[in-house]
Amino acid sequence: MSNPVLPDQVATVRGFNRFYTRRLGVLEQHLLDTPYSLTEARVLYELAHRDAPLAKEIGAELGIDAGYLSRILQSFADAGLLSRKPSPDDKRQSRLSLTAKGRTAYGRLEQRSQQEIAAMLAGLPPAERSRLVASMSGIERILSAAAVSPPMATLRGPRPGDIGWVVQSHGAFYAAEYGFDATFEALVAEIAGQFLASHDPARERCWVAELDGVQAGSLFLMRASDEVAKLRLLLVTPEARGQRLGQRLVQEAIGFARQCGYRKVTLWTQSILVAARKIYQDAGFVLVATEPHSSWGQNLIGETWELTL
Repeated sequence: MSNPVLPDQVATVRGFNRFYTRRLGVLEQHLLDTPYSLTEARVLYELAHRDAPLAKEIGAELGIDAGYLSRILQSFADAGLLSRKPSPDDKRQSRLSLTAKGRTAYGRLEQRSQQEIAAMLAGLPPAERSRLVASMSGIERILSAAAVSPPMATLRGPRPGDIGWVVQSHGAFYAAEYGFDATFEALVAEIAGQFLASHDPARERCWVAELDGVQAGSLFLMRASDEVAKLRLLLVTPEARGQRLGQRLVQEAIGFARQCGYRKVTLWTQSILVAARKIYQDAGFVLVATEPHSSWGQNLIGETWELTL
């Protein structure tokens, strides 16, 4: 196996499963102080959200053994929760639906579940609550076999805390990928601080990309003169690569620059940043100058690129 699963990774996932099942109480005989087990509750959910399904359709969705499912359905019918009607297509099969009593039972279970989860979330600070929800969304996205394509990142303006994230992310990424020292993070902090302190909202802008509620990228367009704007601090996190997010950020900035009446957009980058250079080149930027320099603990070749609007 070219990419073996490590034992500590397996242990971490199993530990999380044990923790979360205890947290939700699904190891108890009954779920959420109701008469139903977790599996029975899932069957109720499918019956409530499907239009007269066949038993085999529910079994396929939940991965339940046909005999086990048959016993659950029979118990629902005996309790007056379930009605069966022969399928017009196959008399050997029955179309299933909840009775009025069954829908009442499901409604109580749904309300109880909503209350339990709301109570759990209410005990967390807002920032931690957002992180928890985003993490759960990420887990579902990664593990979902039905996912046809990854979710699209959204672009938005900065919120409180985002500029600090930009500084921290640049510092950590460039240290890990290119060995830049802390003086690079200081430069990023200076640029970002300047934007916060004195930017003109009519002619300058910061975009933050967000994926599953988590910051995934950034780009600034800042005024160099009345006719020239400058792109700064383009970043796409490793988790968000493969979506052409860098291209989207750059095109968004170019469009805004045109609206503002700038005649040119310029940027300064490094020759080692191959992916970023490709983005600029594809957007129509032209390399106009190069200059060797020693900065951030490295010997580099700085490049100036320009785009005439």
